[in-house]
Amino acid sequence: MTQTDETTGATQTKVPPAEKGAEIPKTFWGYLKSFGPGIVVVLSWLGAGDLVDCSVAGANYGYALMWGLALALFARFALVNTIAKFQLMNPNGYSLMEGYGAVNRTYPLVLGLGAVLYGHMSTAYCLSGAANALYHLTGVGSVLLWAVLSLVLTVLITGRAVYRHLELVQKLILALVTIVLLGSVALVKPDAAHIAKGLFGLELPPTMGSFSAVLVVISLVGAVGGSIGNLLYPLWMKQKGYIRPEHRKLQQYDLLFAIVIMIILNLSVWIIGAEVLHPAGKTISNVNDLAGLLGGVAGRFGEVLIYLAVWAACYSTVIGGADGYLRLAMDGLYASKPVRKEKYGGNHAKDPLFRGLYVIVVLLPLLWVLPGMPGFVPLTVVANAALIFFLPVISIGLLFIINKRKLMGAYVHNIWDNLLLGVLTVLSLYGAYKIAVEMVKKIIGG
Repeated sequence: MTQTDETTGATQTKVPPAEKGAEIPKTFWGYLKSFGPGIVVVLSWLGAGDLVDCSVAGANYGYALMWGLALALFARFALVNTIAKFQLMNPNGYSLMEGYGAVNRTYPLVLGLGAVLYGHMSTAYCLSGAANALYHLTGVGSVLLWAVLSLVLTVLITGRAVYRHLELVQKLILALVTIVLLGSVALVKPDAAHIAKGLFGLELPPTMGSFSAVLVVISLVGAVGGSIGNLLYPLWMKQKGYIRPEHRKLQQYDLLFAIVIMIILNLSVWIIGAEVLHPAGKTISNVNDLAGLLGGVAGRFGEVLIYLAVWAACYSTVIGGADGYLRLAMDGLYASKPVRKEKYGGNHAKDPLFRGLYVIVVLLPLLWVLPGMPGFVPLTVVANAALIFFLPVISIGLLFIINKRKLMGAYVHNIWDNLLLGVLTVLSLYGAYKIAVEMVKKIIGG
């Protein structure tokens, strides 16, 4: 049921009183079985950006910049937890995009366009990574052929438009990538003391390789903490049935589980880079270098492990993004243009614009896999570093949302939410400035 707020002009979606959503678990195992949105979103987050950024940082700087990963993960949890709190606790029944629309009518449209742009780029570099991994795993065909086959499978999976199918596929991929990466870490026998120093030493070493320490840290924040992909979580919360204030505890555990998985997987890739490539003075420049992380330690078996990890992480992002970024874009459009939402009954599939956006986000990224296009690793690092520009937009809007009594009711003015978002906004503005300066220097320098 929808209605228009006369004060803000935004369209809100009320939760019907009879709709209770997901069942509240009563046991530890019940909670584990109820997790889902966190798993789906963490594998949509865990794409080429995390694999490349963590391996680049590990290869170039050893453990020195691991604190940047911790900072990025803290930023992600703080931001996404606040987003989820709004969607569950606001008394008006607003979705997240409707909340942004209550701040300003054009706000959700801007975020929707950002979802289209980033959805396209995310699919591009993750499709490239997945296709490269499959080609080197099998030695059959070409990278372009595997990219085409991957897209066909993506259309079949996302075309069903049923959350439970997406969740099932992502759970299977999560099991695979976790086993592969933890097995890879076991092969390199990491030094616990060096890991602790990297996490708490706050060291900022001089530039090594192609990417400066500042760029690597900012790219980490962009890929892990500042991604517009953070806005995907509420979409899958709703589809899972996390729709009422009573689901807050379940949602927090679900998100915490996702962040713990993120920590384990990201640190695994970083450790492999630090232990194998850094001592040898090697860097990452293409997908084969990622396989070289373990190739020198375990031969072809090590290469196969890394190619499997690259495929799993990249392809999970492709299918998650094909569903999530399109939903986010359409929700942004409908929050800005409620008349259009009413015209199509809020059903994305009936809107002809949805089909056009599907081509842009899911199919056109195939062009980036063609010969002569930028390589997998440079495309990934630059695209994720640029994500820092979205973080101020997201966090500033959230500051307005959580401080509007008409939007948050009794949950307005939480000092910790304001403090966390305030700090995150300042850091993001500084990060955006630094990355802009670095990009200008690279352009001027040729």
